[in-house]
Amino acid sequence: MIKPTDLREILRYIPRFRDKVFVISIDGHIIEDENFANLLLDIAVLRSLNIKVVLVHGASHQIKVFARQTAREITNADGTGVTDDTTLDIALTVSNRLSHEILEGLSANDLRAAVTNAIISHPAGVIHGTDHLNTGTVERVDIELIETLLEQGIVTIIPPLGFDGDGKTYRVNSDGIALAVAEALHASKLIFITTRDGIEKGGQLLRQLSIHEAEDLLKKNRNELVPEMISKLDHGLKACQKGINRVHIINGRIDEGLLTEIFSNEGVGTLIYANEYRSIRKAMKKDISTILKLTKQSVQNEELVKRTRASIEKQLADFYVFEIDRNPVACIALHLYPEENSGELACLYVAPSHGNHGIGRKLSQYTEEVAKERGILKIFALSTQAFTYFQKKCGFIEGTPEDLPKGRREKYDQSGRNSKVLIKNLDKVTTNGIARALAGV
Repeated sequence: MIKPTDLREILRYIPRFRDKVFVISIDGHIIEDENFANLLLDIAVLRSLNIKVVLVHGASHQIKVFARQTAREITNADGTGVTDDTTLDIALTVSNRLSHEILEGLSANDLRAAVTNAIISHPAGVIHGTDHLNTGTVERVDIELIETLLEQGIVTIIPPLGFDGDGKTYRVNSDGIALAVAEALHASKLIFITTRDGIEKGGQLLRQLSIHEAEDLLKKNRNELVPEMISKLDHGLKACQKGINRVHIINGRIDEGLLTEIFSNEGVGTLIYANEYRSIRKAMKKDISTILKLTKQSVQNEELVKRTRASIEKQLADFYVFEIDRNPVACIALHLYPEENSGELACLYVAPSHGNHGIGRKLSQYTEEVAKERGILKIFALSTQAFTYFQKKCGFIEGTPEDLPKGRREKYDQSGRNSKVLIKNLDKVTTNGIARALAGV
């Protein structure tokens, strides 16, 4: 876990996150937790890095507690069921108190903040024959108001309430508000801060989920999920589908957890990710034709060695493909020589239509991490025309044929291609969480 004072770790991310918008949704439970003060300190660090912050807070825990303390009956606490007049009254009292507590905490960290009425709502109406009364849904977000505050360096606080044009107030689910705000602001990140470590399946924490994996979880394994986390996963998935590249779900009781999740590859919770890097995967038999078609022109140009269907099938376990919208647009292979602690990065190719987007470098990084996980200390690549790419983009240096493993050296001599030999030494310390690292957390 990184420390707020570890600036070397944080500074690497500043160019990527400067002036970006982070929407942070905090469960009501967390506001009462002893670590909440540390969480606000983490938010102060984000603001010091010119990251714009919108805070959405929940209130269901406090609504339940207040109802018990005052011996009043409520119809629902989380803003997804029926909200009668009593429940709405309690929600108003509790939400205002929570917003004020957040204001106090931010003031203690010398941060300017404002509570807003930026959520314009309308009644949820009659659902499955039941009138939901004072429960509302988000009609739109007052973007002009929020952006004006953010441009002035003001942390924007949004309670779990919505307002209509007649001044009527509705109880609105905070997860839904966070999703709507993140979408409207084109946020860089949506972060759910909860009382659990992240999304768990059968008691095991899932560190990263692609859109497709999140969809499958909700469809096929819903009964294995912690019930109170289903809403986080559902809204996180919808956020990714609507263009938010990164959704994080973390435990707000972990000291320095927010900074660690944002400023390290490993993180502390669950990452749901939406951009193209979600699709680096092992090649399957059905991909052989695609790999042959993808690399055909490069083989004709003598940039890549010719490979037959049979040869690819024989070494299929070594191949990876990069797909966008489930369509492979790039490929790479990693051939291992474990007896000499070496690996060969081979058959790296990106379709011209997807060139200059860093895909080749990401594939190279991915295979390096795979190699390190398997105890490989050095990788090499052979190239007749792309050697400058490997040197400038991937960090290789020029070697000699003597650097090749014995078996590979024999094939090299027999080929007559006189390819340049590029080598790269890898750290002996393996890196955990390949998928997280390459998702560009």
